Amino acid sequence: MRALYSAICCLFLFSIGASAQNSGDCRTAIPVCADAPILSFTDGSGDIDDFDPEVITQSGCLEKGSVSSANIENNTSWYVFRAGTDGQIGFDLEALPVTPGGILTSELDFALYGPFDQTTGQNFCTIVGDGSAQPIRCNYEVNDTGFTGIGVNPVNGREGAPFVKGSQNTYDEWLDVIAGEIYYLYINNYNTNFDGDAEPFSLTFTGSSVDEDQNTALDCTLRDEFLGLDIIACEGDPDIILSALNSPAGPAIANVTWELDADDDGTYETVLASGPAATEITVTSPNSGRYRVTIETTLATIITDDILITFYGVPELDEVRVIDDLVNSDQTDPYNIEVVPLGDGDYEYAINDGEFQDDPQFFDVPPGINTVIINDKNGCGTTEPIEFLVVGYPKFFTPNGDGIHDNWNVLGIETLTNPTVYIFDRYGKLLKELDINGGWDGTFNGRQLPSSDYWFRLDYNRDDEGVVVARSVRRHFSLVR
Repeated sequence: MRALYSAICCLFLFSIGASAQNSGDCRTAIPVCADAPILSFTDGSGDIDDFDPEVITQSGCLEKGSVSSANIENNTSWYVFRAGTDGQIGFDLEALPVTPGGILTSELDFALYGPFDQTTGQNFCTIVGDGSAQPIRCNYEVNDTGFTGIGVNPVNGREGAPFVKGSQNTYDEWLDVIAGEIYYLYINNYNTNFDGDAEPFSLTFTGSSVDEDQNTALDCTLRDEFLGLDIIACEGDPDIILSALNSPAGPAIANVTWELDADDDGTYETVLASGPAATEITVTSPNSGRYRVTIETTLATIITDDILITFYGVPELDEVRVIDDLVNSDQTDPYNIEVVPLGDGDYEYAINDGEFQDDPQFFDVPPGINTVIINDKNGCGTTEPIEFLVVGYPKFFTPNGDGIHDNWNVLGIETLTNPTVYIFDRYGKLLKELDINGGWDGTFNGRQLPSSDYWFRLDYNRDDEGVVVARSVRRHFSLVR
C-alpha cells in the first residue's frame, strides 16, 4: 500500500524547489503538486514511442516534422497531476538558459490530456498515444517571452485563449477542474530537437484554486506515489526505469531497498537490489509484478512506494464457444457465440470484418465459416483473422445459375456424425436426400421447383457425456427465383 512515513516538510520543499528528475515517457510520468515551482529539463524522447511516428503524425496542435526522426516527441518531459479541489487551474512554463545569464536556446510547447478517472483502470498513456484522447489544451506558437502555459502570460499580461495557429498567443485559456480528475502534461522543445542537450525549465501552477491554497489545489498525496501510476506495457517494450530520486527525499538518501511481489498477492518474495547507490532499478519485459521501494533518508526518515507493472503479449484465442446453433442448442435462430481468449488482457473483438466491441458474445452469427479478430486495447497487438464454424442452414437460396447461393445444404454438416438431410415440400412430400457431399439445386426429377418455403429434417448422432444419442432437427427455408 502506498504510504509516506515520517517525512517532514523540508524534504518536500527540497525536492520540489531543486532540480527534479525528468521522464521522457508517458508511462513513467512524474506526479507533481502545486506547492512550489518544479525545476526540470527536456532531454530526449524517452525509451518508448508514446506516439508511433509512422501512425500518429498529429496530436492536438502538435505536429510531426517533415524529418522522420523529428517525431512529435523530441526533447520531452511528462508529468501527471490530480485535481485536489474543484476550481480553476493554470500554469506558467518558463524556458531557462542552460547556464545562469546565458543565452536562451529552447522554445517550449505543451499538450495537456484529460480529464481521466483513475477508478476506471484504463491505460491512459495508451489512449493518449493512439490518438483516442486528444489534448484539451495545446500550444506550439512562437514564443517571444520565454513563457507558455495556461492562464495569463506573466510577462505581457496576455490572456490565454483557444489555440489558433499563427496567433502568436502562447497561452491557452484557464482549465476548470473537478477534484479527483487526473491530467497528463506533455512538454517538449522543438527549437533544439537534435543536439541531445538537456534544456532546463520551470513549471509553476497558477489559478484561483492555487491562489486560495496551493497545498490543496492539486492533490499533493499523488506526489507520494513518486514511482508513478501503475504501468501497463507490452511484451518486448523497452525497459522501464524506476527511480527513487523522484521521492520527496530527493538526493538525501542513505539507503534504498527494492522488492518484488511477482504475483501481486501481498508477499514480497524477492529483494532485487539494496544499498545507498541503488537509486534506480530496471524492469525488463515480461517481468510483471508489484515493485516496492523503501528509502531511508539522511534524516532517519523512511519513505516507501509501490507500483504494479503488467506486461501483456499479443492476444491469443483459446476457443470460440458456440452457444446456440443446430447442434448445441434447441434455440437455433439466431446463432450465438462467445469468444474466449487466453490471458486476462483488455481485449475487444470483431467478427467477419465488422466493428470491434468489448463484449465477447456475438448474436445472430451467420452459419458456416466465420472469422474473429482479437485486439489488445493496450496496444500490444492484434491477432490475424481466425476462422470458426457455426453449424446451421441458410434461410434461403437462389438457384439461378449465377454461382451465388445456387445450392442449399446444412453448413458445417461435414463435422457431424452420420448426418443425413431430408428435404420436403409443404405437403410433406420427400424431394431430396442429402449427405455431406453436394447440395440441393431446387429440382425434383429434373424439373425446377417454384419459389416457396420448403422443409428439411437433419438426422445425426451426438455424443452427450459419453452416450451416443440420435438427434433430429426440423426447420424450413425459402427457395427464391
